[in-house]
Parts: sequence; structure tokens; C-alpha cells
Amino acid sequence: QVQLVESGGGLVQAGGSLRLSCAASGRAFSIYTLSWFRQAPGKERDFVAAIDHSGRLTYYADSVKGRFTISRDNAKNTVYLQLNNLKPDDTAVYYCGARSNWGYLTTVYGYDYWGQGTQVTVSS
Repeated sequence: QVQLVESGGGLVQAGGSLRLSCAASGRAFSIYTLSWFRQAPGKERDFVAAIDHSGRLTYYADSVKGRFTISRDNAKNTVYLQLNNLKPDDTAVYYCGARSNWGYLTTVYGYDYWGQGTQVTVSS
């Protein structure tokens, strides 16, 4: 069992930055692929970024490529999402998810665990 807790969200002006964290408790954190998704009001939960268990492989949605960076620290059981050059369209609740493989990353199906989310609001 893995419990995920996100933090670091907040209100920021367009062009600003935030760093989200997702802390995990439970066993075997280092074996999981970890991803960030986001969900705006009235919309589906969309894929943002993923990182494999070793931290060597990453994958990003086109909408955030070059602006967001995912990383992990297995010693601290934490995955991070650095958000730079934020835009109002980035406003959403950001969730982290854990899955046991590197396949089908961009769909919500197949993720074993989810956090409760952290709100990011970008003002224009």
C-alpha cells in the first residue's frame, strides 16, 4: 500500500513559478512510475508528466514541455513537479499517481494509487 500526499500549490501570477511535491508513505516507493495529472473544473483529468522508477526516463504532455520539469528523490520518497512560466490555462487541481509499469502513462486507468490533489491557480 502506498499513500500519496501532494503539496506546494497556490495562487501565482502568469509567468510565475511553483514547485509541487508528492510525498509517499508505505513500501516500495522506488519501484513505481510516478506521474502528475491535472483536472480543471468541468474537465477530465489530464496527463501532465511522468518519471520512471529510476528517474532516468521522463515524459511530458506537449502543453507543458519546456515549462514543467518532473523529478524524484527515492531516498526521500518524493516526486516533484517544477512549474515555470505558468499560464492561466494551467489552473487546475494537480494530482500525483503511482503505477507499477511504464505503459499507457497518459490514461488514468492503470494507476494503483492517487493523492488527494493540490490546487494551482494562475491569475492573468
